[in-house]
Amino acid sequence: MACPQATFFHRAGWQRLIERAFKHDTYFLYAEQQGRIVGVLPLGHVSSWLFGNSLIGLPFAVYGGVAAETDAAVQALEHEAQSLARTLDVGYLELRNSRLRHEDWPTQDLYVTFKLDIPEVLDDKMLCIPQKRRNMVRKAQKLGLRVVVGDSVENFYPVFSENSRDHGTPVIQKAYFDQIKRVFGDDCEILSIYTSGGECISSIYCFYFRNEVLAYYAGETREAKHCAANDLKYWSLMKRAAERGCRVFDLGRSKKGTGSFEFKRLWGFVPQQLYYQYDLIGRADIPQNNPMNKKYRLVIAVWKRLPLVVTEAIGPMIVRNLS
Repeated sequence: MACPQATFFHRAGWQRLIERAFKHDTYFLYAEQQGRIVGVLPLGHVSSWLFGNSLIGLPFAVYGGVAAETDAAVQALEHEAQSLARTLDVGYLELRNSRLRHEDWPTQDLYVTFKLDIPEVLDDKMLCIPQKRRNMVRKAQKLGLRVVVGDSVENFYPVFSENSRDHGTPVIQKAYFDQIKRVFGDDCEILSIYTSGGECISSIYCFYFRNEVLAYYAGETREAKHCAANDLKYWSLMKRAAERGCRVFDLGRSKKGTGSFEFKRLWGFVPQQLYYQYDLIGRADIPQNNPMNKKYRLVIAVWKRLPLVVTEAIGPMIVRNLS
């Protein structure tokens, strides 16, 4: 909680979550000096029949790598991770760094994150956000959409599941989201948008860490786009985060060149490069296990056409092989 480099994904609770929800072995390393912890490096061992064998800091997280007070602790933890990766005989070690750590390590530059300082004035004039976004929020309000803070997983999950299917992505099992809430308590919160008729059409599962809010798992129905529900959702989340004392709004990771990337940019968020760096051990190149890989296009196209009952049944079995 005190280390400037730490993120919500450096918290120890993720060890229990990853082991229980995805059945992966974890290795949460720490560096100790004079009886005091001065650095941590959470790692997960993903042995996948689809995508090979890897050691990742941290699976299912957008941020990772070492969080430490001293350079000596950083070097010690990374060295131990490299040694562990070879002991486990993985294809590669992946550290999801927010800053470039090794000039000589292969680096994936596909992902960026979006952060914005939350304005001090968040009134009905909405002058702190771009005019087009203001117009969209007002459109949603005129259509009678309402905001629910502290919504349930029961209401969030159907929207998230449908959205995952529509993007060609295997959905995570519902129990995982219940487990997150049990582990992190009030540091997790769901904010949803409902129609005047009481239908949930847009929802987001957020993480609160120190003075930041991270908008992490998002879902919306096809109807949400036509009534500007997503704009109302992010405006409402910004206000909610300010109420909770947050000063930074983190819209999370996006791949360059995607609709998500453009939507966040149009909200006034500035993209910041993420540096996913690799120690290649049993392979010659950086893995490309993402939807931008051309070899997955046919599979993604087929997945989008499947009934929800099918994707919810087999999606969790596939998603545990991802990271």
